[in-house]
Amino acid sequence: MADEFKLMIVAGEASGDAHAAKLVEALKDASPGTKFEFFGSAGVRMRAGGVESIVRADDLAIMGLPEIAKALPMFLKAFRDLKAAAIERNVDAVILVDFPEFNLKLAKALNKKGFKVIYYISPQLWGWRKYRRRVIRDHVDLLLTILPFEKDWYAQRGISNVEYVGSPLANEVRPDLSKEEFCDKYRIDPNRPLIALLPGSRHKEITRILPLLLESASLMAQRDEQLQFVIALASVRSTNEVELAMIEAERSGLSLPKILMVQDETYNALNAADAAAVASGTATLETGIIGTPMAIVYKTSGFNYKLIRPLITVEHFGLINLIAGGRIVKEMIQDDFTPENLVKELFRILEPPVNAAIRGKLKEAAGKLGDGGASKRAAAAILKMLEKR
Repeated sequence: MADEFKLMIVAGEASGDAHAAKLVEALKDASPGTKFEFFGSAGVRMRAGGVESIVRADDLAIMGLPEIAKALPMFLKAFRDLKAAAIERNVDAVILVDFPEFNLKLAKALNKKGFKVIYYISPQLWGWRKYRRRVIRDHVDLLLTILPFEKDWYAQRGISNVEYVGSPLANEVRPDLSKEEFCDKYRIDPNRPLIALLPGSRHKEITRILPLLLESASLMAQRDEQLQFVIALASVRSTNEVELAMIEAERSGLSLPKILMVQDETYNALNAADAAAVASGTATLETGIIGTPMAIVYKTSGFNYKLIRPLITVEHFGLINLIAGGRIVKEMIQDDFTPENLVKELFRILEPPVNAAIRGKLKEAAGKLGDGGASKRAAAAILKMLEKR
């Protein structure tokens, strides 16, 4: 093993930042005698783990084609800065983490310059825009996949530079508090039903999804005063965003029940909840691993949806449904996501027999993700490639 490696690592949103930070830690643990120089596009957790920030990943977490178009100069600058840094420092390898719209272009550009490219957390090409697999074939030296069916999917298409390392969430999604401890901490009655509301981790998700969740909570509270609600907010979002949304809701005439808001305690909130409404994304997988019955929701602008929907070829939007191979939790996407539909589904999954059945199916699906250790396996595969150099 070489004494020193220079590695560029690029993430672009909160989940990728978290996975990249764990990978950095795993690389250091796997080769304690090696001096690593990590730099690239880093979020809060990567920076805390010692990754030098050429680009702030926090600034790149933008979703929606019109929004991305407006931010194009920023993305172009980030692209140029990262490419220049890789060339100037002559990196030993480039590690790209998720964030396919940006990272696939970076993979192509840097691989053409002669750099080894490792991609951790495969782009979901099996779901949409399959044509991009040519970039993986031609410009990625090692693809590390986290979902059990992905390696076979690539193999069937003649792509063999793929290694399945398991989900980085397996055995790592764990609450710190029991239901009783969480309820005691926030003065919640453990004997009354608790509904968790997860509006997403991006600003646009908060603005489009949270108002519908608040209206749903209002309708449910009118029918059952025993219900309790908690909004679990991602660490990258400001509590002010939720507070403003609640003020706007009440100004529009909505009568809101008392709603607890927690930040950086999503797992604890989900563990304590009897049911949840969860914005489609990584959180649906985390909720499934914890085992909380949920409804998956999502809404974007009409323009975005019309552009993106024809490109999506999978039967399910929710990751937990994809892994299960069937619709074990209901999905309400775009026009199907209405307060009336959500209220109906949440009351349904609160029914004890239905609730218990869904918990059993979620446990079975989560079992397909492996027994943990994805970051360690990914680190081992990366070090093996580096040794060959």
